[in-house]
Amino acid sequence: MSEEDKPVAETPPVDPEKEAKLKAAAEARAARAAAKAKAEAEASEAEPEQPKAPSPRQPELDAIVALLKQEVAEAAVEDAYVNELNGDMPMIILRNEHWREAAKLLKEHEQLQFNYLRNVSGVDYETHIEVVYHMISLGTKREVGIKIKTEREASAVYSATPVWATANWNEREIYDLLGVDFPGHPDMRRIMMPDDWVGHPLRKDYESIDSEV
Repeated sequence: MSEEDKPVAETPPVDPEKEAKLKAAAEARAARAAAKAKAEAEASEAEPEQPKAPSPRQPELDAIVALLKQEVAEAAVEDAYVNELNGDMPMIILRNEHWREAAKLLKEHEQLQFNYLRNVSGVDYETHIEVVYHMISLGTKREVGIKIKTEREASAVYSATPVWATANWNEREIYDLLGVDFPGHPDMRRIMMPDDWVGHPLRKDYESIDSEV
């Protein structure tokens, strides 16, 4: 059969509705791309974001830090910041060796008077352990958080119990579950686990010797 005798393939009929949908989809994609490009261009031309205003409690934190440096030691404060996630609470990281003297100052100084210890907690960060003391002045209602870092091996933080009696059971719990010793504590022994319990259950590397526990 010659080429001239072969039947010519018929072109499928055009579906107007399908063509219209394809055209509309293409136009929508182009419109989205144009809108995105415009938004990116406007963002690049926008004025730089203004720096965040300092916390209204920053002066309060600065005053506490200044007193600690003046009355305890210049090197007593390792770091300080305002905890925005906790009501802008002033947080101070104190060096362990200055904690005993700093605790007395925080409670007794007439400008501070943090006379109520609200809570004590401990955290294992694997590289070190932190003990956190939260206290409040019942007269002014001002609050402050104090963090003390200690090594994971032979962990120890001076006890706050001689200054705030409410630290007693909290420090015993941290001793029991995290293995932090508190020199100066009047009754340093386990409070939750049996006296012969091996290890400290809240340590990140804790492995129970009893598989059923």
